Amino acid sequence: MKKLLLFVCCISALNGFAQQKMSLTEVINVALKNSYDIQLAQNSIEISTVSNSYGFAGGLPVVTGTATDNEQVTSINQKYADPTRNTVKDNVGTNNLAVGVTGSILLYNGLRVNATKRRLEELLQQNQQLLSAQIQNTIAGVLSKYYDVVRQQYLLRTIDRTIEVSKEKLQILEVRKQVGVANNADIFQAQLDLNANLQLKESQYLTIDQAKTDLLHLIFLKPADQKITIEDTIIIDKSISLDSVRNHLSTNPAVIAAQQQVHINELIEKETAAARYPSLRASTGYNLTSAKSAAGFSLLNQSYGPFVGINLSVPIYNGSISKKQQQIAEINTKSARTNFDYLLLNYETDAVRTYQAYSNSLSQLKMESENLKLSQQLLELISKKFELGQATIIDVKQAQQSFENASYRLINLTYTAKIAEVELKRLENILSVK
Repeated sequence: MKKLLLFVCCISALNGFAQQKMSLTEVINVALKNSYDIQLAQNSIEISTVSNSYGFAGGLPVVTGTATDNEQVTSINQKYADPTRNTVKDNVGTNNLAVGVTGSILLYNGLRVNATKRRLEELLQQNQQLLSAQIQNTIAGVLSKYYDVVRQQYLLRTIDRTIEVSKEKLQILEVRKQVGVANNADIFQAQLDLNANLQLKESQYLTIDQAKTDLLHLIFLKPADQKITIEDTIIIDKSISLDSVRNHLSTNPAVIAAQQQVHINELIEKETAAARYPSLRASTGYNLTSAKSAAGFSLLNQSYGPFVGINLSVPIYNGSISKKQQQIAEINTKSARTNFDYLLLNYETDAVRTYQAYSNSLSQLKMESENLKLSQQLLELISKKFELGQATIIDVKQAQQSFENASYRLINLTYTAKIAEVELKRLENILSVK
């Protein structure tokens, strides 16, 4: 008995794990946590943060240490005016040692350091905006798939309702046949209608499962290891205005990032232009040199001490490379402005087109809601009349078809309006986890 209870508890736990109920907030949080695109965007921010320094821009001192120690065996043959000083020896050991520490700092190079540092700051801010844009895109994608699952489940409810009517119709015909007032043709047709609806339900189950699989893939969970249950409704925000969306397009992170790219290219222009200016660098340090020899004219030669110097480098001619690089940078800036204008135009067009779909769907929803109520009343009326023998199975089938069509139209219109709402809020940069 204890083993049986333990087995039942384990099965219940597994079923609870296999059918995990997830809310919209939980789904979005999982997507934001697991998104590879967001992780890559965060890595770009980390790289930009590390790079954003005066040292990376070349504005801080550079200190280097050098050390060289050479041991050498040589043969010496030295002759002087005084023959007594002549030296001839083989395998003479010599040592040359050089040690130095040098520090240098750039004093001026056409303000290139300042331009580079500002460009690194712009890159950091741009990557932050690109991360915000990726977050908005991730949330929008999750909302689209999440509400698609909800839509398909709504459609399943419609199919369930038509199956109920088909079963009732078949039962009524079977009762009539028993009393001799129904023929086999009507029963066969009713059974075919029921089978078709049952087959449609199985197909809808597949559609729902595949929609959930797509959602799990979108939030970076393995569909084979996780099954989810979603219980939700589609609620549309009807307060969105086109003027508000268009006025906030400038706050969209993708638009801001495109505008920052223009600034970045302008700073690259200044960097390339600075290459045509003189460069002034100050240096100081300490050097030690020592030369030792076992024989020869000089047995020991040492020098050591500090030094200080100024280096001026003036570019005179390098095949007009710097000039051409500056021209290329100017062209890239023009291209960045063109990309920004084109992106803004696309967002404007997308906002207008999406709002047209949004407002059109909202205007049709009221009528479709009325149509659905009428089709439900018609289906109930025809079902009652069929039960009383005042309607045919064709009348019932037509009423069922009218109910299905009205329900499908209303559900799809609701989903279309919701997706348009999500896109408008993405453009306006107001999508959130809630």
